Amino acid sequence: MVMDQRRNSGATRLARGALAENGANALGARLLARFARVGYAASDVPVLQPAEPFLELSGEDIRRRLFVTSDDEGEELCLRPEFTIPAALAYLKSGIVGRRADLAFLGPVFRQRPGENAEFWQFSAESLGRSDREAADADLLAEVHGAVTEEIGADGLTLRVGDLALFARLIETLNLSPVLARRLSLALGEGRIDAQLEAPLAGAKPEARGLTRYSGVLDALKDADPREAKAFVKDLLSLAGISAVGGRSAEDIASRFLDRAREDAQALGEEQKAVLKRFLAISGEPDHVSREVRALADEAGLDLAAVLDRFETRTGFLEARGFTLGKVQASAGFARNLDYYSGFVFELRRAGADRPVAAGGRYDRLFERLGHAVPAIGAAIWLERLAGDAA
Repeated sequence: MVMDQRRNSGATRLARGALAENGANALGARLLARFARVGYAASDVPVLQPAEPFLELSGEDIRRRLFVTSDDEGEELCLRPEFTIPAALAYLKSGIVGRRADLAFLGPVFRQRPGENAEFWQFSAESLGRSDREAADADLLAEVHGAVTEEIGADGLTLRVGDLALFARLIETLNLSPVLARRLSLALGEGRIDAQLEAPLAGAKPEARGLTRYSGVLDALKDADPREAKAFVKDLLSLAGISAVGGRSAEDIASRFLDRAREDAQALGEEQKAVLKRFLAISGEPDHVSREVRALADEAGLDLAAVLDRFETRTGFLEARGFTLGKVQASAGFARNLDYYSGFVFELRRAGADRPVAAGGRYDRLFERLGHAVPAIGAAIWLERLAGDAA
């Protein structure tokens, strides 16, 4: 009897899995067909990917969720956690760099997700090589928004947008140390910027940061040549038999040690804090956000004109693509949790939902870090969430 129950239970799980996959295939096929009508070519990348690009380029959220293994030669590999980095790498190898490529991907991706399946289906649209960035931003968002509303309707669906270029330019004009500027940018993406502003770590003593154990190493690295310092830390890790910790490569760990070693005594001044807090509190429809940021820039004597002009140009393209601006929730402090985003970001979610059904953003920074100047914007649609909302 017990064996029969186990067989029945296993058969039920397999049946549910088959139904879920069939549903994902049907939904995914509709998404591929819709995007094909506007020029997106169905594409694919291997499930098994080199781990280094994700460890170096994607950010903390992806790093800690990777499934990592290695081949016979010791190269670290991972199951693809998303499509953007593989798409970028494939584009660079394609021989068409500099030309426009609109690509659509569909298939399983893999991330460690407590309480949820680690394998789930994702649709991804990547628009590469368009120099008319603001128009490209509006076009992709319009297609993603249209696809989502076609499946689940517009009732209760919220659209939130932001522009990380505004925050990056603000940080630049505040003349912060590179380490502090980087820390604030990371904190924004990880959703902890408010805590960072209340209790910034810059200028704190090693014991205040929990680094007492490493104070000798940090002192030794403080005035070292960056390349020599990184090599030194990597050698220490190698001697200890460590190639990666918590999803971070030896290179990444060495960089973080060096950042902390070179950290100067600068902390945020009260005026800088006030400017940042006021900036992050600005939200509303897009035109309101641009007016308020311009007012802040004028009062604080900050040059944000160029990025605000691009923000307003994009707003015009959004309106031309049929968006009612009063229904678009813009926020100066809105960010996504992927390190390579560098400009326009957005998400779509049901009112009250704790996760978006679709999200994306501009990732020119990813190509810059890969050594190329390629304009790029992409978006992901989570099929399990979209199908759940449609049910």
